[in-house]
Amino acid sequence: MDKLEAGRDQMIAQQVRTWEVLDTRVLDAMQRVPRELFVPAALRSLAYADSELPLPCGKRMLTPMLVGRLLQALEVEPGEQVLEVGTGSGYLSACLATMGARVSTLELHDEIAKLARGNLLAAGVEGVEVLSADGATLAAESAYAAIALTGSLPVYDPRFERALKPGGRLFAVVGQAPVMEARLVRRLGAGEFSSVSLFETTLAALENVPVPPAFRF
Repeated sequence: MDKLEAGRDQMIAQQVRTWEVLDTRVLDAMQRVPRELFVPAALRSLAYADSELPLPCGKRMLTPMLVGRLLQALEVEPGEQVLEVGTGSGYLSACLATMGARVSTLELHDEIAKLARGNLLAAGVEGVEVLSADGATLAAESAYAAIALTGSLPVYDPRFERALKPGGRLFAVVGQAPVMEARLVRRLGAGEFSSVSLFETTLAALENVPVPPAFRF
């Protein structure tokens, strides 16, 4: 076993599992996807560290622990159509596809979208469509079984829950620093939704989404 394989085992045992990620399908996907192929080449020795690694355009990768909790919350089934908003390096897309999802992922920055496509190709991951698009303008209705937002919403935006099919699930981090709330939103019917608070975290906001009005004296 080489250092990267050992690092992957350690990531799952000491980071992901310890944050209550016990779904065997999630753990298997994270074991199978070589995260080192999705980080900048100069940082490959840190691929399995518990940190947000930098990407172009000032973006950062999600930590492995947050990826695990997100995947576990969405409960993606093989063949489901999944939307990711904020492609980043393509690592989360790869994990979703490895779990059997058909993934459409939206990336605002062309440079990052190109990077993600290259990473997915290098890793041999199929079933992911990377689109250069602004997720903040999403207008889809009842289109997806699951949606993952990789940036936070300073103000909750219902456009994303409306894009769910009945029975669909949305993972969103809502609020502003220092305390934000990770939520799982389910579409129960045509106009009926439920929302469950999962845990507290902090996450950079998606670009171009609504923000609270500035406080004025």
